[in-house]
Amino acid sequence: MIRIPTIRGFRVLVVAMAMVVCVQAERIEGTVVIRKKLTKRRVTAQVSIYQRGPAVELSADREEDPLAFERSRVAVYLEGRFAGQAATAVKPAAAKMEQTNRRFSPEMVVIEAGSKVSFPNNDPIFHNVFSLSGPKTFDLGNYARGDTRTVMFPEPGIVYVNCHLHPNMAATIVVAPNRWNTLADRDGRFTLPDVPPGKYTVVAWHKAAGFFRQTVVVAAGRDERVEFLIPIDENGRSLETALRTAGEE
Repeated sequence: MIRIPTIRGFRVLVVAMAMVVCVQAERIEGTVVIRKKLTKRRVTAQVSIYQRGPAVELSADREEDPLAFERSRVAVYLEGRFAGQAATAVKPAAAKMEQTNRRFSPEMVVIEAGSKVSFPNNDPIFHNVFSLSGPKTFDLGNYARGDTRTVMFPEPGIVYVNCHLHPNMAATIVVAPNRWNTLADRDGRFTLPDVPPGKYTVVAWHKAAGFFRQTVVVAAGRDERVEFLIPIDENGRSLETALRTAGEE
């Protein structure tokens, strides 16, 4: 408590003084390494608009670089919710998953818990969007072109999205527990910026291969680098899943 005299002889009581502490934040950078194809691609047959909806070019089902496709489907985030997160929190950004040519586009998004995702219908037919996943169950009903529906995802987890009217349509929403989340790019590179110093678990998730985790320690003045090698065994299981199953047998 500090007493400061005024120029007229009165005293002003200063009850408290606020101190602002700046914590230097660093980056976690990394690479996802995938050496084999993991995902079975869907083939959507071309049909007349008068039968089951608009035609879909088969070229859309082809992937010039299947490994680049696999790497770009890896979600990366920090595990857990942190006490200091509120101090650096930003308003969760809204995401969009469009329905175009009887597909969800993009087919995978990563968001922070508490974010919203909209599902606009761009096709000249009705679509339906639903999920039976534990973290968020919903059914948006059937709606026409130009309409959209929005869903908020309050809890972290993996949410699988489908359409009752078109069985080929499938998408995934990865709801991360905090704002440190991203998708790897086609080269497998990713960056989690502005991470305060501390010890963290970095999670990488691939739909076919499962979860992979690494522990990192972020120090002030030094960026941290990690590498995820994502294999699967002969039964199509991730290495982590195979090891856990072996321990239970």
